[in-house]
Amino acid sequence: MSSTPIILGIESSCDETAAAVLVNGVVRSNVIAGQDVHRLWGGVVPELASRAHQENIVPVVAEALKNAGVTKEELHGIAVTNGPGLMGALLVGTCFARSMAQALNVPLLAVNHMQAHVLAHFIQDGTDRIPPEFPFLNLTVSGGHTLIVLVRSPLDMEVLGTTVDDAAGEAFDKGAKVLGLPYPGGPLIDQYSKGGDPKKFKLPNPQIPGLDMSFSGVKTAFNGLVRMGAIKDPDFVERERYNLCASLQQCIVDILLQKLSKAGHSHSIPRIAISGGVSANRALREQVQQLADREGWTVHIPPLSYCTDNGAMIAMAGHFLFQAGQFAALDVVPYAR
Repeated sequence: MSSTPIILGIESSCDETAAAVLVNGVVRSNVIAGQDVHRLWGGVVPELASRAHQENIVPVVAEALKNAGVTKEELHGIAVTNGPGLMGALLVGTCFARSMAQALNVPLLAVNHMQAHVLAHFIQDGTDRIPPEFPFLNLTVSGGHTLIVLVRSPLDMEVLGTTVDDAAGEAFDKGAKVLGLPYPGGPLIDQYSKGGDPKKFKLPNPQIPGLDMSFSGVKTAFNGLVRMGAIKDPDFVERERYNLCASLQQCIVDILLQKLSKAGHSHSIPRIAISGGVSANRALREQVQQLADREGWTVHIPPLSYCTDNGAMIAMAGHFLFQAGQFAALDVVPYAR
């Protein structure tokens, strides 16, 4: 086994086709192809996502290898997202990776997408970022998942809390859709929130036992607030857009921070981190830092380029799997949980 592994990482779980090359854990390239077609439908259409992955995966992988100055024959392993995600989208990535691994006679490394988001903190890219020490708590927040994870090592993670219904990212996107904002709406909620009053509108904060969370009631309440306001005043949404966005964002961030704070205290772990697409949210990043400052905790927040789905985090997870000798069978199929 090489002491300086060269790993290709492939990501195709949703609507980004991505590939990256890591040499001994250091990023050499990180290429992402988005899918604008979903904007027409206000959300990701699984069949369209699969077709776009089929079109993008060959040129994206080729560009990642070219940018890294690495030939395919120099690869020591191929890491690929094995789930969770959209089944058709995952099949494109896993079938491509499996075929490539067979052709090159190198190990296939099956990566859990949510674990890869956590391991994005360990990507080396020439900056002076210091990865978190073990153990640490990671709040992983995306469009499909919301998790509080106890991270004991790169390959030893335990989910302490999750959402009992909808994900925080979905609450952002559905709230944006109610306001008539285009997909993806989460970043627009964040943008409009800068000019709004987060206390203008009261939204529910579900009291779920333990470290689990709920966002379904927040979505329902926000939908009712906007629709009733529009019935009474046709100009309500236009006039209150900034305040509505700020109120929704603050409600979601409050729920996340309350549970993250509770996890830190109940497990006596002073090292916290956030990851996933929603970790790009300005208010969440700022208020997690404020929480850490108040408690005397250390906090780790990834660069924006590693928050959303990307190939570098898949390659990073593959790097640790390669080091541990945890190779996947070449008949691996994705799971979509």
